[in-house]
Amino acid sequence: MPVRLGRDVDRLWSAYAVSTYGTWLAFGAFPLIAVRVLHVSAFAVSLLEAVGPAVAALVAFALGPWIEHRPKRPVMIVLDLVRFAALASVPLSYMLGLLAYGQLLGVAVVCGTANIAFGAASGAYLKHLVPGERLLVAAGRFEGTNWLATAAGPPLGGALVGLLGPVVTVTADAVSHLLSALGVLRIRGTDVAVAREEGAGARGGTRRAALLAGLRRILRDRVLSRLFLNSTLVGGLIMATAPLLAVLLLGRYHLPAWQYGLAFGVPALGGFAGARLSARLAARYGRHRVLIVSGRLRSLFPLGLAFVGPGVPGLLTVIAVEGLLITCMGVFNPLHAAERLRRTPPELAARVLSTWSAVSRLVQAALVVLWGALATLTGPLTAITVSGVLLLATPLLLPVRELRATAVSVG
Repeated sequence: MPVRLGRDVDRLWSAYAVSTYGTWLAFGAFPLIAVRVLHVSAFAVSLLEAVGPAVAALVAFALGPWIEHRPKRPVMIVLDLVRFAALASVPLSYMLGLLAYGQLLGVAVVCGTANIAFGAASGAYLKHLVPGERLLVAAGRFEGTNWLATAAGPPLGGALVGLLGPVVTVTADAVSHLLSALGVLRIRGTDVAVAREEGAGARGGTRRAALLAGLRRILRDRVLSRLFLNSTLVGGLIMATAPLLAVLLLGRYHLPAWQYGLAFGVPALGGFAGARLSARLAARYGRHRVLIVSGRLRSLFPLGLAFVGPGVPGLLTVIAVEGLLITCMGVFNPLHAAERLRRTPPELAARVLSTWSAVSRLVQAALVVLWGALATLTGPLTAITVSGVLLLATPLLLPVRELRATAVSVG
């Protein structure tokens, strides 16, 4: 029987769902506009993909204390309206003939910052709304929605671009954030904010201490710190190969665009299935055991991409490898998110989440650039293989002993 989480959680989830579908509908829209409308160079497209998120991560990191000390619902509404205004400026400028590369870069920074900050605020608010024993169920619902949007959004977005032009998906994304703000506005429950004198950073008396409070909390908890290192490195190594796989499949192997979309849309359904199974597996085998096993498995499968070749066999190889990888991620991510929230004090939740996201984005941006250079020297397939080999070592960072000790002490 489904676990009921309450109307306010349902409303928060609905707001998340509509904005997530809008975001995935517009996946790849900015590079497409940059190439087809503004006719910029490949380097400028890479800059848009790497520098925008990196700058956004730095700005979002500084916003952590600001989010922590304010009621979360108004913060989420403001961030949604900021994303709406920034994204809506793109189709408006396009219609007026004023769209420029600098505007795309600025919008990427603003939206990237707002995305991280919204995630921190909504995560802290979810911890406030949901009792600890139900966090895994809530995290699974949000994770499943993300994977369904990943499966459906890009193919639909590609069809819309083909029918109506390159900025239509950006318009849809902007509207989705406006609808998300209206959804958050419907929440009627209590809110949560940390008084400044109670915050960890406020006791230190300096702004620097407040900014670093989230990072200190992560590093002082052995489980959190090892999960942080593992998830950051795994995510970075996986994302570093995404552009290279596109170059390999679309360039060298001349895969049609619709097959390329299929190669990543179909496996995302495995993420949805994994997210739905996560709580059931945890109830049957123990959440810490399932966390470790799924964490290990998700680092094993990417090496299979080293065997990708041209034609239908190559396409099926990508679908199989990505399907296994994403299914394991679907199981792992809700357990990981719930464990992170359980181990984070309410007064530091927003700062821990914003720090986590910001550092992860910075590492991803750095590895994308590094693997791009490696692919230039050795070829994309070799660089993908190197990433797969390195991923085999990442399970060593999982907090196996710490979680086992926690399970024994609880038992």
